Amino acid sequence: MTISAAEIARAADLLHDVVAPTPLEYSRWLSDLVGGDVFLKCENLQRTGSFKLRGAYVRMARLSKKDRAKGVVAASAGNHAQGVALAAQLLGIKATVFMPHGAPIPKEKATRAYGAEIRFVGTSIDDCLKAARAFEAETGAILIHPFDHVDIVAGQATTGLEIVEQCPQVRTVVVPTGGGGLIAGIASAMQRDGMPIEVVGVQAKGAAAYPASLAAGEPVQLEKMATMADGIAVGLPGTVPFAAIQRYVGEVLTVGEDSLSKALLLILERAKLVVEPAGAAAVAALLDNPKRFKPPVVAVLSGGNIDPLLLMRVLRHGMAAAGRYLSLRVRIPDTPGGLAALLTRLAEVEANIIEVLHERISETLHLDEVEVALQLEMRGDEHRERVLASLLASGYTYTLN
Repeated sequence: MTISAAEIARAADLLHDVVAPTPLEYSRWLSDLVGGDVFLKCENLQRTGSFKLRGAYVRMARLSKKDRAKGVVAASAGNHAQGVALAAQLLGIKATVFMPHGAPIPKEKATRAYGAEIRFVGTSIDDCLKAARAFEAETGAILIHPFDHVDIVAGQATTGLEIVEQCPQVRTVVVPTGGGGLIAGIASAMQRDGMPIEVVGVQAKGAAAYPASLAAGEPVQLEKMATMADGIAVGLPGTVPFAAIQRYVGEVLTVGEDSLSKALLLILERAKLVVEPAGAAAVAALLDNPKRFKPPVVAVLSGGNIDPLLLMRVLRHGMAAAGRYLSLRVRIPDTPGGLAALLTRLAEVEANIIEVLHERISETLHLDEVEVALQLEMRGDEHRERVLASLLASGYTYTLN
C-alpha cells in the first residue's frame, strides 16, 4: 500500500492549475525555542483553508465519466467537506456531504457555498462515515474517503514535495495527524534521494488512535474521543495511511488541550496567522518539548477554518494556559472601602482588571463579608504568581475559577 514517487508526481501534475504552493514562513520565536531554524508550512492559506483540496481533487479527477455521473458522497467535520465540494464544483460532479451535528458553522456555510448538499448525522466523523457508506450502497454515489485511499494520500503528498523544494535542508517535519492521510503522504514524499528526514505525527490526547494502533500493529478503534481539535478527531486510522505511517513515520506524539490553545494563541500573536486547533497541533508539540526535534524543522499548519466563537473561547483558554489570564474569587470585609482597597492592591501589582462582579448574597458567605469575582489580564506566569502572592500578603483569601 505504499505510494510511489511516480504516483505523487502524477498527482502534482493534476493539481498544477488547481492549488497554489502554500508559503513556508520562517519563525524566529520558534527557532529561538528549538535552538535551530523552524519554518511554518501554511496549509491554512490553501484554497478552502486546508490541505484537503489536494487529495479530494486528485481522487475525483481520476473518476471515470460513468462514475462522475453517479455523484460523490463524503463524510467530514468540515475541511474535507470543503475540499470535496470545491473539487466537485470544478469537475462538474454532484456532491453530498455528511457532517456531524455541531460542525463549525463557517465550515458548513463554505461547503454549501461550493454547491454541495449537506446532511447532518451523529457527533463524529466515524458516525458520518457510516452514513456515507450507507448512502453509497443505496444510491451508487462514489465515496470520497477523507484519508483512506491511495489517490487521497498521493494528493496530500504534494505538500511534502513543496516542503522539500522550499526547504531542501529540512531534517524534521512535524504534522498534525487525524486519520493519517496528510502525514502518510508527506512521509511517502520524503522517502527519496536518501534524505535523512524524520517525519513526526501529532495527535490530540483526547483523540489519539495512532499510538495504540502502532503498538498493536494494526488500526485500533478508539472507544471515545474528546478534543477541541475536531479536524484531527478520528477514532480509527485508515488502512492505506496506516501502512505508510508504520513504515516511514518516526513517532506519533500527543498534546493536551492547554498546549493546543496556547499554540493557537501564539501563532496568532507571533506569526499573524489564524489556525484552527487541529492546525496548531504541530506547534503545540514544539512548545511541549522543543529539544525533541532536530532542526531545520518544518511544522505544518494544516488548517485555518475556525468558528469565531470557538476562537474566542480557545484564545481565552490559551491566555490562561500561558499565565496571561486569571479568573478568581476573593472574599473581602463588607465595609465601606473594602472593594476599593482590593482594586487598589491589584493596581499596585499592575493587574489589568477585565471584569469584576461584587456578590453580597450567598449561603457560603458570612454576614460581614462579600465575595468579588475577578477576571484579570496577566503578563505571564511570573506576573500571575506575583499577583497571587500579593493578595495573600495583604490578608486576602481567594479561590481560582
